Amino acid sequence: MDRFDSGRSLSPIRQAESYWTALLGDDGVPRRSQIDPRGLENILEYTFILERIAPGLARFRLAGSHLSKIAGMEVRGMPLTAFFDPSSRDRITEELEKVFSEPAIGEFTLVSKGKLGRVRLEARMILLPLRSDLGDVSRILGVLVSDGVIGTTPRRFTIDSSQVRPLVAVQRQAEHPRLESGFAEDQAEFKGPSGHLKLVYSRDD
Repeated sequence: MDRFDSGRSLSPIRQAESYWTALLGDDGVPRRSQIDPRGLENILEYTFILERIAPGLARFRLAGSHLSKIAGMEVRGMPLTAFFDPSSRDRITEELEKVFSEPAIGEFTLVSKGKLGRVRLEARMILLPLRSDLGDVSRILGVLVSDGVIGTTPRRFTIDSSQVRPLVAVQRQAEHPRLESGFAEDQAEFKGPSGHLKLVYSRDD
């Protein structure tokens, strides 16, 4: 689906994926140093960069203003798991490690349930692996877009569905963009239901 229930477009996620795919080379995963904010200037508020600090654990190095609105605070230095309910943290840890280790693209449908006077909030997230300057896959270019009234923060999400697409399948699809969807189904692992622009930079990024 390319839209939320309200009709809001998922174009920030598709834009980020297209930008990342265009950077794919013979050596596979793009490098962090290849990411130019000017190429993502229309979606910077939804964009973030993660750094792997342990198996299944990554912290925010850069974060757009939309993420800070959802968290109700500055998110730089926080782990990605801080955006998830405890019930979903093991799952996001597992999926995050797949993105780094396979490597692969991870795409998620997220839900923050309405409680304590808050309305239900839906979100979509994509995780795109990157190499560090040392050549290891230890960075991620990501986009998180929510749909609805954020309301009282912080908002934390459960994973409604997730899809992991190994890099080899992504490269094959990029080389043969007219493949029918029936052939593309085997390229992914699917787990069923279960502004103003601002980027904050870390000094050591």
